[in-house]
Amino acid sequence: MKKILLSCLAALLLLFGGVTRAQADDYLRVGMEAAYAPFNWTQEDKSNGAAPIDGTNQYANGYDVQIAQKIAKSMGKKLLVVKTKWEGLLPALTSGKIDMIIAGMSPTEERQKEIAFSDSYYTSEPVIVVNKDGDYAKAKTITDFKGAKVTAQQGVWHVELLPALEGANPQTPMGDFSQMRQALSSGVIDAYISERPEALTAEEANSKFKMVVLKPGFEVDASNAATAVGMRKGDERLAQVNQVLATIPESERIQLMDRMIAGQPSDNDEGASTSFLAQVIHIIQHNWKQLLRGTGVTLLISILGTIIGTIIGLLIGVYRTAPKASHKALALLQKLFGYLLNLYIEIFRGTPMIVQSMVIYYGTAQAFGLSLDRTLAAIFIVSINTGAYMSEIVRGGIFAVDKGQFEAATALGFSHHQTMQKIVLPQVIRNILPATGNEFVINIKDTSVLNVISVVELYFSGNTVATQTYQYFQTFTVIAIIYFVLTFTVTRILRLIERRMDVDTYTTGANQMQVKEVAHD
Repeated sequence: MKKILLSCLAALLLLFGGVTRAQADDYLRVGMEAAYAPFNWTQEDKSNGAAPIDGTNQYANGYDVQIAQKIAKSMGKKLLVVKTKWEGLLPALTSGKIDMIIAGMSPTEERQKEIAFSDSYYTSEPVIVVNKDGDYAKAKTITDFKGAKVTAQQGVWHVELLPALEGANPQTPMGDFSQMRQALSSGVIDAYISERPEALTAEEANSKFKMVVLKPGFEVDASNAATAVGMRKGDERLAQVNQVLATIPESERIQLMDRMIAGQPSDNDEGASTSFLAQVIHIIQHNWKQLLRGTGVTLLISILGTIIGTIIGLLIGVYRTAPKASHKALALLQKLFGYLLNLYIEIFRGTPMIVQSMVIYYGTAQAFGLSLDRTLAAIFIVSINTGAYMSEIVRGGIFAVDKGQFEAATALGFSHHQTMQKIVLPQVIRNILPATGNEFVINIKDTSVLNVISVVELYFSGNTVATQTYQYFQTFTVIAIIYFVLTFTVTRILRLIERRMDVDTYTTGANQMQVKEVAHD
């Protein structure tokens, strides 16, 4: 049975764990969002010079990708795109997970303190995107946005331009342009600050959007308007990158951007029905493979994370109930190890999983040079997080067993290990089954935070589809349904297991008390 289980897990890892890990000497690993058209986007094939995305069967294309292809070719390497959320790009670079950042990033003073930048390969022009039928569609200057709810992308120099809009109502910066487009289309905001290529893309994707070019416009620092390649400080390849960029004349750059704007994916011709249901069906029909793969990764991580976490919780629970060692030195070590276990439990119960993910995946690589596979890192993160919660659940389950059973086992000469294995744990497992099922359901949903380390789980896959189709509400409706089906199915299965285990083949603490009362009567 163990061999069958291990074979199944190995098959799942091969099926959902991503492509073979690329070696640094064969590939140039470039980080980008692959969701910021026309600079970079995700597509299903390798047409028009697209590059493969690490850990998936998809490809990335766009202006950034074409620039990266030229750089990779000059180095005699193949280009491999590492799809990473914007806030994860700098940690990924400094921790060695990627070799370069080519993602429309500006060499601001703050970023130059952390990483090095090449010469500029594109100069941006800030514009504003509004609703074509909105109150600010006729705006022409920065003074025409009084009372407007305006936002920008978090961590981008666009945020610094918000105060320049006199009388506007600046909103909290958002994570990426897909969120801002969704907020604009739903009326949550009135406008967002962007750049000309992205604004043209937004107009193409949604006929209700309009790009506003301000005259006079924003006063922009040269370091902000420039777009450069980000590299680790001391990287000797910086001069080579600058040499490649110098061979691309301005006219070729303009032509390349125009070609990328014209060639970016558009979903307007298909699934454009006014019927919401038709749009949802269209998304499923054209993206089911991508969503299925994300669902598989979510299940893989949540199943293994729950199983391993439960085992950790059981081991900790058994250890914490072990009798004190008779030898003083062993008793001291036992006490110290108990303190370490308490520290582990408090840390992982007291910090968000998204923070744990960043620290474990990027922090360990930066501090210790330990490079973890994303999928294995995700399983490890969910496992130890679950273990911290399960240890307390197991402790409660052990305390629920009547003390008389411990005393009876001791009287019969059982060791602590035998008492736990033969008497206590079978009851504990039944008692904690509902709580374990609840942890499983939570893990299915909490895998969504792992997109911060670029794990291609269900939410990550759904967000990619949304950026491709620009149908955010419809796409996330599909994602919500999938999550519900998963959690509902898991809950029903666990209820069935509980009913099967309700057969009274052992005596729980509560039952024993009832037996004692009857015997006394």
